[in-house]
Amino acid sequence: MTEETGQRKPRNNGAIVAMCLVFVIGMTGMSFAAVPLYRIFCQVTGYNGTAQRVEQYSNTILDKTIKVTFDANVAPGLDWEFKPVQKSVSPKIGETVQVMFEARNKSSEPINGQAIFNVTPLQAGAYFNKVECFCFTDTTLPPGETLEMPVVFFVDPAITEAEETKDIKVLTLSYTFFEHDLPAASEAAALEVKAADRKG
Repeated sequence: MTEETGQRKPRNNGAIVAMCLVFVIGMTGMSFAAVPLYRIFCQVTGYNGTAQRVEQYSNTILDKTIKVTFDANVAPGLDWEFKPVQKSVSPKIGETVQVMFEARNKSSEPINGQAIFNVTPLQAGAYFNKVECFCFTDTTLPPGETLEMPVVFFVDPAITEAEETKDIKVLTLSYTFFEHDLPAASEAAALEVKAADRKG
């Protein structure tokens, strides 16, 4: 064996360790980003029954109705009552409709909530368009307070053209409210109310 072929290059252990650390940090970052990225993807595409958010009303209304039923749920640990004011509506496809949901804080503390939603059948989510919805922002309820919250939506007329959705006659819009940390400003206001109550 010649001297030239017998020599081995020393391993650069520092570079290998650095590459491993970059990989681990990158994977950790991706795991934290996965949920919000998935939610954005669903909202944009309507995937997994997620209704789409739009800023304009439909300009086409068909002479055909579709029934939309409403489902309201509260996650464990959130001391609220939450329900739709109407159980269902039957608008024309493409017609913009406003419906109301009602939430009441049954606790003795102010609570901040965030609603998540989906539409079933899941393949119809891409055609369910929300113009306005309480689910776009957090909702803070003082103790004992009841709040009516609007949802403005329309069903895209294209739902009647797609092979997988053209025979759908009923959609269900479902919400679940989860407790969410109070924003700093709301928390400060809640503390002021408590202090005023103690003085009174």
